Amino acid sequence: MQSSSELFPVTLASAELRGDLCEDVYRLKPGNSPDFSVELAVTRLGVHGRDEQRGVPVLLLHGSFSNRRFWYSPRGQGLGPFLARAGFDVWIPEMRGHGLSPRNQEYRRNRVADYARYDLPAIAAFVREQTAQAPHWIGHSLGGITLAAALGGRYLGAEDVASAALFGSQVSRTCWPLKISPVEWGGQLLLRCLGELSGTRLKRGPEDEPLGVGLEVLRWHGLFGRFGERGNDWWAGLAGVTVPVLAVAAEADREDPPWACRKLLEQFGSECRHYYCLGRRHGHSDDYGHIEMLVSKPAQVEVWPLVEHWLRHQALPGQTTVGASGDRAQDAAIHP
Repeated sequence: MQSSSELFPVTLASAELRGDLCEDVYRLKPGNSPDFSVELAVTRLGVHGRDEQRGVPVLLLHGSFSNRRFWYSPRGQGLGPFLARAGFDVWIPEMRGHGLSPRNQEYRRNRVADYARYDLPAIAAFVREQTAQAPHWIGHSLGGITLAAALGGRYLGAEDVASAALFGSQVSRTCWPLKISPVEWGGQLLLRCLGELSGTRLKRGPEDEPLGVGLEVLRWHGLFGRFGERGNDWWAGLAGVTVPVLAVAAEADREDPPWACRKLLEQFGSECRHYYCLGRRHGHSDDYGHIEMLVSKPAQVEVWPLVEHWLRHQALPGQTTVGASGDRAQDAAIHP
């Protein structure tokens, strides 16, 4: 079959109608990482009959133990279909070994560093080739962390990212016992014995996570840990990022608490950066949790329209200026 791209081999694996939606699933084989077996599934969503009217491209990155179904249910519900019906050109990648992306030969060694350095740039290049536009990016949890790593590591540039929205993403919440070296070593030994982290066994989600990601997170939070890799400090690199950034936190999120999500946002050097917290004390109907902030009936009413507004204006409802200074923009965005 002829490649769907001039960049690297791409196969159109399926093209289906799902109600009013058209779903195209591509399999990318970029061959840009040491493991040449890596293949990445990317689902493109649009409204049937509007193929010639596709709008601005938006990329949705799932979190850990997850896949494309976080954004797009089999019944055609979710933030992905919502944005497609609102006129956006929606793209949903699945990380190595997740969902429709097959497990690569070195699956156990997969790390966020690999996603950020190799996979996201390849996905960005393909979407730009197909749309002739820089896409907006939305990441939840580990998806947002991976996006931050790619930006801080300078693997993605302003030509690849029109804006970035991070939902429930942080790297500052510390597990203090991991600062004790024997505890950290014990955690590494346990992970190596397990081989991988089972999402179903741990009741975290439908997918497994590889050993490499688990060891990487332990290293970030260890005694001398840092958000980065050898020779590339992602945390320091975020200060040089200039794309518009939105950070959304949830009041009842114990996994990624609001203060830590805000701290990640404050590290960005972007002039246009906004912070928003979901909770009753901020005027919302519920104290949202880590998953409920994007996948719940209240989110459909209170959060999805917020996302649409951000994508259209790079500002929050009630704000008219895109280029507000960082601190003023954050303070204004705490309350809806």
